[in-house]
Amino acid sequence: MSTKIRLARGGSKKRPFYAIVVADSRMPRNGRFIQKLGTYNPMLPKDHENRIVLDLEVTKEWLAKGAQPTDRVARFLETAGVLEKKPRANMKKAEPGQKAKERAEEKAAKAAEAAEAAKEAEAAPAEEASEEAAAE
Repeated sequence: MSTKIRLARGGSKKRPFYAIVVADSRMPRNGRFIQKLGTYNPMLPKDHENRIVLDLEVTKEWLAKGAQPTDRVARFLETAGVLEKKPRANMKKAEPGQKAKERAEEKAAKAAEAAEAAKEAEAAPAEEASEEAAAE
């Protein structure tokens, strides 16, 4: 029997509350479970002590028996120090597209040219002023 440590949703509409449970992987999300390990309340602030309540000894026993945590539960266990932090795939969704990159490069080039022109304009009046002073 393949077991998972996962979240079972409770609470009402727009007010989520999750139980952290050990369940057979073939059972539905909110279906029959083997044992309840703790709770997760995402409505509480991140630094609140009751946001994640977890029985660590029982969780370690289930992990030793071969239960596989889901991604979200694995993150909870990593912050609790039960599991090692593993590197995650850094998705490139947030990276801008090719055209946006080209526009950004063009904008940076124009800004650099404008900065150079401004420096030259500042330097030119100073030279003219020194030439006028020498002429007088």
